[in-house]
Amino acid sequence: MIHTFAVYVDNKPGVLNRVASLFRRRAFNIESLTVGRTEQVGVSRMTVVVDTDEYGARRLEANLYKLVPVRRVENLSLRANISRDLALVKVSAAGDVRAQVMQLGEVYRARVIDVSPESLVIEATGTEDKIDSLLDVLRPYGVIEMVRTGRVAMARGTGAAMPLSAEPSPAQAGQDNLGDYSV
Repeated sequence: MIHTFAVYVDNKPGVLNRVASLFRRRAFNIESLTVGRTEQVGVSRMTVVVDTDEYGARRLEANLYKLVPVRRVENLSLRANISRDLALVKVSAAGDVRAQVMQLGEVYRARVIDVSPESLVIEATGTEDKIDSLLDVLRPYGVIEMVRTGRVAMARGTGAAMPLSAEPSPAQAGQDNLGDYSV
């Protein structure tokens, strides 16, 4: 099962390496990883997507809390959430093909953000499936280059999140009946 974690960390050099190393040491493959600043100065948020079972997800959450720069961990897979990807796709589009490629982009609510004599750059946001589908229809025209951000996700609703400075309880940290795991 795919699990999406929101990991709030101190915005300092080396933190990304420490978090990624934890996943490597535990033999978990990171499917997607995005990092950016938050509304709070000095705090970054990592959205980490991992394919693991429920036990593995609880173990990862507990181990993340053991890292000093980690302030809070949320398993967004356990809550209603919104997730999106962003893709920039450069497609061959010269002459008569240009209008066809632009129409396909409109079907997916994508925007043309750059035009050159031989190509177009299309920006698309949506679920991973939507982006994959767009790429499938653009491939016959010739995808020259493509870049994707990876998943970003947020819990739905207005429920207040735990303050970033608060210490998690063992239940919040996912440490119930997990045994002792060192980092």
